[in-house]
Formats: sequence, C-alpha cells, structure tokens
Amino acid sequence: MFQKNSDFLSFNSQMELDRNAVQFIIERAESAIKQSGIFSIVLSGGTTPKNIYSLLAKEKVNYENWHIYFGDERCFLPDHPERNSFVAESIWLSKVNIKKTNIFIIPSELGSFEGSIAYEKILDAKKSFDLVILGLGDDGHIASLFPNHKWDNSKQVVAITNAPKFPSERISLTPSRLSNSENVLFLISGKNKSHAFNQWKEGNNLPVSLISAKNKISIMTFDLI
Repeated sequence: MFQKNSDFLSFNSQMELDRNAVQFIIERAESAIKQSGIFSIVLSGGTTPKNIYSLLAKEKVNYENWHIYFGDERCFLPDHPERNSFVAESIWLSKVNIKKTNIFIIPSELGSFEGSIAYEKILDAKKSFDLVILGLGDDGHIASLFPNHKWDNSKQVVAITNAPKFPSERISLTPSRLSNSENVLFLISGKNKSHAFNQWKEGNNLPVSLISAKNKISIMTFDLI
C-alpha cells in the first residue's frame, strides 16, 4: 500500500519519464544544498536509471556538493559492467565535476559479508538521505531485497547470499535505511512490472511495501498498463 502522501505520475513515453525524473532530482538537489550545503542521493541499479544518468551527464549542474551512495551492489569486481557503481561511473559520474571522495561505492569485491560491514561503517545512521531512487522488480523486489527472504532490519546494510537472480551474492541497504530519507523516488517501466505494482498498491507483503519516506514518496511510471 502506498504511503498516504505519495505522488503518482504516469507518463506517455520513457523519454518523458526520464526527463521528469532528471528535473525532479535536480530540484531536490538544489533544495537540499540551499538548506544544508550538500545533497545526498542513493542510486538504484537496473536498466531504468541508465537513460537518466546519460541526461544528468549533459545537464549544466554543479555536482561539487553532491554525495553519491548506492542502494545495493552485486558482488563483482569493481570494473564489472554489471556493477551498479561501474554503470553510474561510466555513464555519468566520470563526466561531471564531482569529487571522487564524494562517491561512496559499496565495496562488494570484498564479498557480501566483509563488504556489508565496510559499508555499514561508511553510512551515518543519524543522517537522513535527501533522496533515494528505487526501481521495482517484476517479483516485487527492491535493491537486493527479495520476497520471502529475511534480513536484519536493525542494520543499515546486510549481506545477501541467496538472491534468486544472478549473482546470488550481493549487498543491500535495508528497508529501514532506505526509508531514512527525506524523499524516495520510484522509477517503474514496463508491463512486466504491472503485477508487482498492483500487489504493492493492494498492500500485499512485498519488500517494496516496507519503504516509506520522511517527506514524500514519488512514483513515476511508464507502460504499466
């Protein structure tokens, strides 16, 4: 079931969704930097954000005060093309004026347990993120949190050793840490997501149902029906 103050926006094309998402992200960044001097954003994996990264790379934005985090990571070597950090770096972050010290990658090359412990130490549980970006799997999973799995929600980061999708070994932020954010933006495209989306809407027990935001959840969709 959606959080009460959620915004739901459906677009007529993928490009329209991408452009609106980019504008949304930039507006949240400008607001956060004006208030606190930094903008902390958690990036999603999957294919949907790739177009958005490409558009952000072309925007005339000062990225010096952006702090980049990741919602989950596959346990691959740092230069593996399916690592979320590698995708974001190659398409966007390497092309803009952001300090490498402001990019906090999940060290999943250490393995799920060691990498999760290391990332737990990087994150400050007392500080909320400004924006968390999430996708939605066709099975209702978010980040690397899958249906019918258990994890310690008192932690910020957990090791995933039995993911039903390759690779089975991953690292993920928990629902509690993902929800410790001022705003959450869901980007959902494709008819294959319709069943999971409707289950979420109806309040079924899925990982996505555990996500909330301090301010607002915004849901942007294309081609769900």
